[in-house]
Amino acid sequence: MWKIIKILGFVVGAYLIVRAVAEPFVIDMSDPATYRNDWGGPGLAGVLAVHCGPGVVAAGLMTWALMRRRSRSRGESR
Repeated sequence: MWKIIKILGFVVGAYLIVRAVAEPFVIDMSDPATYRNDWGGPGLAGVLAVHCGPGVVAAGLMTWALMRRRSRSRGESR
């Protein structure tokens, strides 16, 4: 069961990372009318925080989990 939860977490995390990378290209940052009504609007900083923030957090957590797993597997093989 934990394996399924971990895989699902990585799939959701990958989605959030892709969304965070794509968001600056999807909106026209020079035209506030394109993102004024988005979540986090009307300011650009709020929109980017709401749309890119979860992807940054997911990338950090996924990196931490992979590093933790790698260090655990190295400790067992010694």
